[in-house]
Amino acid sequence: MIRSELIQKIADENPHLYQRDVERIVNTIFEEIVSALSRGDRVELRGFGAFSVKQRDARVGRNPRTGEAVEVEEKHVPFFKTGKLLRDRLNGN
Repeated sequence: MIRSELIQKIADENPHLYQRDVERIVNTIFEEIVSALSRGDRVELRGFGAFSVKQRDARVGRNPRTGEAVEVEEKHVPFFKTGKLLRDRLNGN
């Protein structure tokens, strides 16, 4: 599902809301998650999962084409851990 499909589904299930308002709500939620992660905060949605940021240390990698050693800088990457309710639903429990 892509963002526009999510917005359409929510708008269809809530006919009392204008689609532009639903779009604003969805965009605000995503912006707040991104903003919290960029500050290094953790975002937890109970039953769904938790978003956090993990740090990957600098290392020496290899260029797959030439095999040459390449310095890879340290970086921060988003990480998602599923919640128990989501895991249970995916596994048919």
